Amino acid sequence: MHPDKKKTASFDIDAQKGFTPICPGELPVPEGDTIAGSLNRQAEFASIRVGSKDWHSTNALWIADNENPQFSPVEGKNMDIRWNAHCIAGTEGSELLKGLPHPSEYDFFVWKGMERDMHPYGACYHDLDEKMSTGVIEFLKSKGIENIIAGGLATDYCVKTTALQLKRAGFNVIINLEACRGIAEDTIAAALDEMKKAGIKVVDRLII
Repeated sequence: MHPDKKKTASFDIDAQKGFTPICPGELPVPEGDTIAGSLNRQAEFASIRVGSKDWHSTNALWIADNENPQFSPVEGKNMDIRWNAHCIAGTEGSELLKGLPHPSEYDFFVWKGMERDMHPYGACYHDLDEKMSTGVIEFLKSKGIENIIAGGLATDYCVKTTALQLKRAGFNVIINLEACRGIAEDTIAAALDEMKKAGIKVVDRLII
């Protein structure tokens, strides 16, 4: 049995070209470029559609280089580790996947990680301490939303963090694996386990 469509939102989390093989020099998630159709189908189960994207600075302080490789620690209250440059504002990598709506066509949209010294993973807060809201939680509650179906990139990072934030905010959260792709099998498995333990429902696909 599906949740009440009037009280359900669909969330497209960071479904951007920078997280796909389209931009191999960024953070390509295997098959990350194949989920647009599944995200669009997911939206049919909801009355509200929200989305998010990374929107990073060209000179962000967390960008990896030869001296400071990817995954090495970086100091800063709202940064934790270094990453390859990805989803830089205005570049191809920052664009949503072909087939998805323009950001202006969503009911609510979040741009995150715009400051040089901030690299959040979840779409609900700008800071790692989760004190500065992006507004999406408040928007969803103002619309009477109780259930959220989520998909996007990557399962083991931004999708996981966003889902846990939404769950802590009191929503019933469903992860639609058909509309997700992750970076590595071990971190995907760990993320799914963490989400399930938090009370998040994980489904292989949505069935009409």
